[in-house]
Amino acid sequence: MDKLIDKLVDNRWFMKAVALVLALLLFDAVYDGSDNSSEVNVPGDQDTELIEDVPVKSYYDTDNLVVTGVPDTVDVRVSGPKSHVQIAKTQRDFEVYVNLSDAEVGEKQVRILVRDISDRLDVTVEPRYATVSIQEKVTKQFKVEPEFNQSLLGDGFTSGAPSVKPDTVKITGAKDVVDRISYVKAALDVKGPIEESVTGAASIRVLDRDMNKLNVAVDPETVEVTVSVKSLAKTVPIDIVRKGSLPSGMTLNSIELDKTEARITGSEEALGQTERVRVEVDLGKITKDGVQTLPVIIPDGITSVDPKTVEASLDVTAESREDQENAGSEAEEDDAEAETATPPAEETEKDETKTFSNLPIDLTGTAEGYTAAFADGAGRTNLSVQGPGSAINGLGSSDFNIFVEVGSLSEGEHDVQVKVTGPDNVSWKLSRETVKVSITQNNEEA
Repeated sequence: MDKLIDKLVDNRWFMKAVALVLALLLFDAVYDGSDNSSEVNVPGDQDTELIEDVPVKSYYDTDNLVVTGVPDTVDVRVSGPKSHVQIAKTQRDFEVYVNLSDAEVGEKQVRILVRDISDRLDVTVEPRYATVSIQEKVTKQFKVEPEFNQSLLGDGFTSGAPSVKPDTVKITGAKDVVDRISYVKAALDVKGPIEESVTGAASIRVLDRDMNKLNVAVDPETVEVTVSVKSLAKTVPIDIVRKGSLPSGMTLNSIELDKTEARITGSEEALGQTERVRVEVDLGKITKDGVQTLPVIIPDGITSVDPKTVEASLDVTAESREDQENAGSEAEEDDAEAETATPPAEETEKDETKTFSNLPIDLTGTAEGYTAAFADGAGRTNLSVQGPGSAINGLGSSDFNIFVEVGSLSEGEHDVQVKVTGPDNVSWKLSRETVKVSITQNNEEA
């Protein structure tokens, strides 16, 4: 058998027959009679795809020039064998660029190019051209203007001018753009209401005179802005204001408050105009000794007060029925005598009494190099004023000046007499005739 095979292999015609059979089998395997004759030589299916948002690179002298006008991205349309199209679309391993290596300062139109893509693909860039501006690069230093929205402050709070660190930045860009810079701002972005000092990072905004943002590079891009916030508050005395008249047979000896001062908050303007607050006592409702809870009344512009209420202790004397009857009898006798007596040429006006509570005592004449203060901390007193009703009714606390003279006092503590100046047609009496004053010598600077 082996000899027969060897003879067939050595036979030239047998080998030709075998080669023909193999060729026919191979042809039958690759030939498809249903295909169009025009596509016999096409290696595969054709396809077209639009690859969107492909980034564009720019090649130029970045140390000395600034280029604007090159689009950030373009769309690339590729056509060709489907396998090559799909590879280009999925891998995006090609580069879209503009070559400005030899470009000079000025404006010009350049073609957007593609490289590192299969040469079996037809490539179209949309858009094909870009109009670019090539300018000299400059760097300048600018002062930063910090900003803060005052409306974010809580009620009763104010802020100083914001500070920024660093207060200057370097800005790099095209010369004509840098020349247009009018404002370099850093706005602190925080949420309100703000009731304490705050520090935070703020991004730099570079603007032209019309407040348009400019395309430049900033170093550093953020700065630290600090805003000092403080409470608008101060302590003021509480005045007692009397309203109405006492019932018949009642005498009000005194009104004492459990708190004589209040802490108020509000706008800076309102605080500057407010020197005191008040409580109002309705005399017509007083029938006996006791304690009343009174609200502290504040003017417009003041947002809060502490305390909101105070306790007023009332010292009242009520005449007995016998005293009232005796007073009535005496009044009748006086009237009878008045009928028999010669009428006076002019009726005498009845005296009235008015009390001003919690009035401040001023320290006057302090010698140079010394400091005077009330040793017991109570630099206030009550003042009872007596005089004709017409004179009393129109008086206010501002009509009286209560003070102590300390100019002749030496260092140490002293009991000093309280003095009063006021209108001539009334008399007065102080609840405190003397006060203790402490005199200290100031330390001299070295």
